[in-house]
Amino acid sequence: MMKHTLLALSEFTGRRQRFFEQMPDNSVALFSAAREVTRSNDTEYPFCQNKNFYYLTGFNEPDALLLLIKDKEQDELVCQSVLFCREKNPMQEIWHGRRVGPEKASSEYGFDASFPCEEIDELVPKYLADKARLLFCQGADETFDRQVLSWNSQVKAKIRQGGKAPGVLIDCSAIIEEMRLIKSADELEIMRQVNRISGQAHQRAMEKTRPGKFEYQIEAELLHEFARHGARHPAYGSIVAGGDNANILHYTDNNDVLENNELLLIDAGGELAGYAADITRTFPVNGKFTPEQKAIYQLVLGAQELAINAIAPGKTLAYLNEITCEFLTRGLHELGILTGDLSELIAARACKKYFIHGLGHWLGLDVHDVGDYQVDKKRQQLRAFEPGMVMTIEPGLYIPLHDVNEDTGTQLDEKWRGIGVRIEDNILVTEAGYENLTVNAPKTIAEIEALMATSAQVGGADQNSH
Repeated sequence: MMKHTLLALSEFTGRRQRFFEQMPDNSVALFSAAREVTRSNDTEYPFCQNKNFYYLTGFNEPDALLLLIKDKEQDELVCQSVLFCREKNPMQEIWHGRRVGPEKASSEYGFDASFPCEEIDELVPKYLADKARLLFCQGADETFDRQVLSWNSQVKAKIRQGGKAPGVLIDCSAIIEEMRLIKSADELEIMRQVNRISGQAHQRAMEKTRPGKFEYQIEAELLHEFARHGARHPAYGSIVAGGDNANILHYTDNNDVLENNELLLIDAGGELAGYAADITRTFPVNGKFTPEQKAIYQLVLGAQELAINAIAPGKTLAYLNEITCEFLTRGLHELGILTGDLSELIAARACKKYFIHGLGHWLGLDVHDVGDYQVDKKRQQLRAFEPGMVMTIEPGLYIPLHDVNEDTGTQLDEKWRGIGVRIEDNILVTEAGYENLTVNAPKTIAEIEALMATSAQVGGADQNSH
């Protein structure tokens, strides 16, 4: 059992300070916590905090509100952080769990002041009064947007009494998204840990997979391994897709039986201290790749290795996509899956018929994490990589059961049909190039087959002993 890194209070106070530095003078910024969501009658879904709110506070209770206030007093800038949160309530805590309460919120989370949620509507308009600008993440939560406008309207209603309402509303999403895009050393250590946990889960899935089992049984093995190492929740709905189900990109039914001679694609990652892993592995249900599966798998693996090895500061996802698409197109042409003039196929990015999603995305507190990709009119992602960015690299090829060759109008050779392969790792950009955070999820054909052969022998011995 590993000891997990937890973010220190200084991490959150430092983030608030960096946000203050980018706020205009005489302004207020508002950030809302998430609300609990009812699942059935009087039970709720597992609580998931608003990521921007968590990034600035580390506070993990619902219904809270953060105010960041930047003002000038006698020619001196004064920055103040104020939290509204649920009050201590012994009866509610007996039924639903302990609360931090306003008093401890200030002392343990470093806020300058804390108040009960019940005082939000009274105090927030007072904090807004006489400020020139009001910042919030617009469009992320329509209910919160309306609430912010309502508070501002309350201030405007008192103008005749000498008050002044913020006249400029600023969407501050870009500020906090840029902050979140570059990870600190402690954030990266958590992401290494959740990758190791998730890699162990993928190993366990390979070890437990057998023909005749159900996809949901393998999903249960993943969840077991996440939780027993401290990643209490998956970062997203696990994809456990046998056979042609792998050709459904966001397949989460996970209720089919696993068939002999088919592949199993698993896209799953744990969440630790709010940070996500996002790993995909594809392997044979019976532990041995067929020649056709091996050919497609090796092509995808080669494309992934090509893209990862090209990562360095200054490079872009657009460049990685370009070299990956050329590699996959050449490979599909060599296998006879794509036909025609190779140069024309490369120019047309013909591999996109089978490689139907993007090559990767930012990763962090969200699985598809925030951050500007600087997409141009050609949909190219031109953002230059910088040290501290974390992204997924996840090429894939998906050949449906009823695939038709567009040149000949005939179905593709049956031996290729129904194969879906994706391989996904989590990559950190470093000063020297990159670091692959996904270190312990078997990926080469030899590694996968060896692990599954060993687990099959152990499984057989266990059965024979009963």
